[in-house]
Amino acid sequence: MRGRTWLGAALVLGAQLRALWLAAAVEVHTAKEVFAVNGTNQRLKCTFSSSSPVSQDLIVTWNFQPEDLSSHEQVFHYQKGPCKPPAGRFKERVTWDGNIERNDVSIIIWNLQPSDNGTFTCQVINFPDVHGTIGEVRLRVVHKVSFSEIHFLAVAIGSASVLMIIVVAAVIICRQRRRKARDKRMEAADAEL
Repeated sequence: MRGRTWLGAALVLGAQLRALWLAAAVEVHTAKEVFAVNGTNQRLKCTFSSSSPVSQDLIVTWNFQPEDLSSHEQVFHYQKGPCKPPAGRFKERVTWDGNIERNDVSIIIWNLQPSDNGTFTCQVINFPDVHGTIGEVRLRVVHKVSFSEIHFLAVAIGSASVLMIIVVAAVIICRQRRRKARDKRMEAADAEL
């Protein structure tokens, strides 16, 4: 009987610890996918929620994995302040754009290139909350198109407007000609009388 009681107590304690761990975890939130134009800058937004107040020992780590799935590369690190990467493709191209008091740990990537296509991960450790989700955002760098959708829309609206003006002008001219022709016929009929 003691074995069963001990086993039951262990199962209850395990469930309570698992519930406590889930409640004490850090939840990280990012967009799933972001599109940016080649050569521009892009803010990668990352926010978090934690069961504990924001700690002075908060650690934020941003990593990058290119689309070819080669090894991960550290992009940015925050521990008691922003720390830029000492080497790598993002060395001079990443800046801190977060606000710890607002649970915002976002960064900006400058001068985006097609080689920046890939997945960025944002991990937050807020002691004593050391476990939790990792935010993932997939960045798509697209080339600038010379004839964008906005230009197409402007041309379509402009063309439709010009066509409408031409149709209205043609209708007005036809009516005036008909009126003049009718007036001449009436004058001719009056002259015969």
